Amino acid sequence: MTPTEIIFMLAGTCTVMFFGVKLLGLVMMLALKLYYPLSVSFFTSLGKWAVVTGGSDGIGRAYAQELSKHGMNVIIISRNQEKLERAARNIELSTGAKVKVITADFTKDDMYGHIMKSLEDLDIGILVNNVGILPSQVPCRLLETADLEKMCRIVLPGMQERGRGVILNVSSGIAKIPCPMYTLYAASKVFVERFSQCLQADYKSKGIIIQTVAPFGVSTSMTGHQRPDMVTFTAEEFVKSSLKYLRAGDQTYGSLTHAILGWMVQAIPTWVLQSEVFQYHFKKYVTERMEK
Repeated sequence: MTPTEIIFMLAGTCTVMFFGVKLLGLVMMLALKLYYPLSVSFFTSLGKWAVVTGGSDGIGRAYAQELSKHGMNVIIISRNQEKLERAARNIELSTGAKVKVITADFTKDDMYGHIMKSLEDLDIGILVNNVGILPSQVPCRLLETADLEKMCRIVLPGMQERGRGVILNVSSGIAKIPCPMYTLYAASKVFVERFSQCLQADYKSKGIIIQTVAPFGVSTSMTGHQRPDMVTFTAEEFVKSSLKYLRAGDQTYGSLTHAILGWMVQAIPTWVLQSEVFQYHFKKYVTERMEK
């Protein structure tokens, strides 16, 4: 067998193995209850309280709502007191759970002491690091942007002491590729993924699950309330789906649809993503979708 034939044979074998692993992952996602089972008492066994940053709206509020349905009391943190109180009332009325609100602006560095004091002595089982800011809903270059992790430090010691807990760090599907037009946002989400992976390596032996959730389209105020469709979920639909994947590893797209979309996006050559033609049509597509 010639060296060329060996190279082609190895390349073919690697390709088959790559797609075999992807296919196995797809099968496992289709059989959640078999491969990633969650007991009825799973959430309440972690602790009495769940903390959700950015919990007054969108994905954060949906996480607070869904976790309260699983029997947990929730603490929602955001900068808008009125929206926090409205979300708290809705959750309490619909689920009967206790809800605490903490007003804090995460763009300021002096509010973590206030948060720490408010969370003292609480049995916190889940932390959802969801708060985030998209500088511009419409894609734009870095110089066109007008305005250019400490929660884990507050919550982790208690989880380590109790030997249980879950931390969900909300990333984005666009962190999987070089994503021009969303430069700062995409780069920050890459940090979230690496931060979570390292943190999970540090604390997995302590009985703590630390997972990155990387959705694509979710209809929230941050994304201009885009109309839900086959690939764009409501916040409630996405959160309900994502919680089923808590035992599916340190990273998840949160849904089968977004996982398939992620695999497709990663197959796009980088030179295509970086081309002027792609950037023009991408911006046009998002703008037209928001206007509708």
